[in-house]
Amino acid sequence: MATAEHTGTSADEHPGRVRAWLLEGLADMAKHQQGGGAEQEPAHRGQRWYRVMCLTGVDYFSTLGYQPGIAALAAGLLSPIATIVLVVVTLAGALPVYRRVAEDSPHGAGSIAMLERLLSFWKGKLFVLALLGFAATDFLITMTLSAADASTHLVENPHFSGALHSHQMLITLLLLALLGAVFLKGFLEAIGVAVVLVGIYLALNVVVVVDGLWHVLTAAHLVTDWTSGLTAERGNVFVMIGVSLLIFPKLALGMSGFETGVAVMPHVQGDQDDTEQRPTGRIRDTKKLLTTAALIMSCFLITTSFITTVLIPKQEFQPGGQANGRALAYLAHEYLGSAFGTVYDFSTIAILWFAGASAMAGLLNLMPRYLPRYGMAPHWARAVRPMVLVFILVAFLVTWIFDANVDKQGGAYATGVLVLMSSAAVAVTISARRSRDRRWTVIFGVIAAVFLYTTVVNVLERPDGVKIGACFIAGIVLISLLSRLARAFELRVTGVEMDDMAARFVRDIASRRIRFIANEPDNRDAAEYRDKAQQIRSDNDLLPEDDVVFVEVTVRDASDFESAVTVRGEVLHGRYRVLTLEGTSVPNALAAMLLHVRDSTGCIPHIYFEWTEGSPFANFMRFFLFGHGEVAPVTREVLREAEHDPKRRPRVHVG
Repeated sequence: MATAEHTGTSADEHPGRVRAWLLEGLADMAKHQQGGGAEQEPAHRGQRWYRVMCLTGVDYFSTLGYQPGIAALAAGLLSPIATIVLVVVTLAGALPVYRRVAEDSPHGAGSIAMLERLLSFWKGKLFVLALLGFAATDFLITMTLSAADASTHLVENPHFSGALHSHQMLITLLLLALLGAVFLKGFLEAIGVAVVLVGIYLALNVVVVVDGLWHVLTAAHLVTDWTSGLTAERGNVFVMIGVSLLIFPKLALGMSGFETGVAVMPHVQGDQDDTEQRPTGRIRDTKKLLTTAALIMSCFLITTSFITTVLIPKQEFQPGGQANGRALAYLAHEYLGSAFGTVYDFSTIAILWFAGASAMAGLLNLMPRYLPRYGMAPHWARAVRPMVLVFILVAFLVTWIFDANVDKQGGAYATGVLVLMSSAAVAVTISARRSRDRRWTVIFGVIAAVFLYTTVVNVLERPDGVKIGACFIAGIVLISLLSRLARAFELRVTGVEMDDMAARFVRDIASRRIRFIANEPDNRDAAEYRDKAQQIRSDNDLLPEDDVVFVEVTVRDASDFESAVTVRGEVLHGRYRVLTLEGTSVPNALAAMLLHVRDSTGCIPHIYFEWTEGSPFANFMRFFLFGHGEVAPVTREVLREAEHDPKRRPRVHVG
């Protein structure tokens, strides 16, 4: 008998074990929601800032794998000058903006959280969903573009090109699948892996850059040929700078690491006395992280754009050329030999593949932070593994749509990067203005104008980026609204807080049958309560001596999915006891209060409504959007879903 019982349990529990494994734990970076339990947080634990810099660096520094080639295609001989313009915008624009973002939003949510605080109700939620769409574009295209470029380095390697050249799509998909497998297994060792990869990759790039500069300096005609060609092509230096400003939007991928830098901010250790409420040390060290990464990347961008432009023939940058998407790898093979070139290829493949890990970490930080809180995702969206599966499947689709081509994905990637940077610049401008800091308001305003201009130009020149971003936005908004609709009757209340007077009312009527009258407050004069009581007594055959307490609900922000319900008690006109509730929805607030009263008194409460006039569908939409509508049946449905035992369920009466 024991054996049979054990066998049956194993069979039944197998699907349960899989489900438990998928839902094990919440997303690591979504645990510290804003304001959630900050007072009880211990000192923040994490990694030193320079180690975390390597985690964001696998995204930021890995762009060296394709940025010099993109710059050469976009600017030709002007590539070094255009790259200097990019570096100036990076250090004088993006860096100050994101240092301010780190200061104002230290929990990894970035500029999206800053802008969310400026808007309320549905317009705020929809605006955040739109920004999440562009964030998804940025991070997902980081994954697919990096995997595609990694496969390019592999199939273009002289040792493997013959066998693998026709399998780039398959290799890209395999790299994405391997990335997903790492996150399904667990990502605790990510920073250690990132430190090794970034250290090796930057060291190899230093070798390539130094060797390239040595070849340029020892062959003086190379610089002369470049300057002569540049002068003949563009004329004087002012024309060069002007054209570089126009070309700049095409080079914006070189600034792609800043959003990831603030996304991984929760991993920065900071000081021993840091808390989630006041992470002073984390903010300081994140600023060090951003500044150091920007300076390192700026040096590499300038030097690599110069040596690749001067040393590589123009035709090799074109599609099908040996330097297309792998300019530095071309130099490594050409000047340092096949063995070193192969080592460089594999280092580049590794860091590009791991750049997808940094992007995945950003997605797992942002999406569970917002969507479940808005009620716009199922409960499993808070867990890491189901979200990883969703993101990898979407990455497969994007890779197939873009045919695993780096150049085709550049527009979508740049659009996501620039929209997020523009939103960050706007957010810090508003923040500086609210702080009455006139100097920084002007500076950030100018930076915001530059980023907005760059974004518009990029969208006009490469509309495919905004198209794929619009697809992400449409998908997120549609799925979010459908999810919220499906969860409309959940008891979405985090707690009920009664003041002393309200608790006293409940204790007084608990000795008799607990009867509440739901009232939609109007003038709140004596006649309103007298007439309401008479109508309810008449409709429900209540006796004059039956004790009743009025209940009224004020809706704060119906677009919020869940919140605590506060209950205040007051005596109006010397005789009418009224419980005033505040929540995000009238039916949910009433249902939560009834269950709280039941649990605190051990008695089943009764609540009395009158029917609402109008179309049931229109009333339901009023409830869905504004928290009002047909209250009685919705309250009953919320109670039915929250309490499955009819005998313990509070009673709802409608006359």
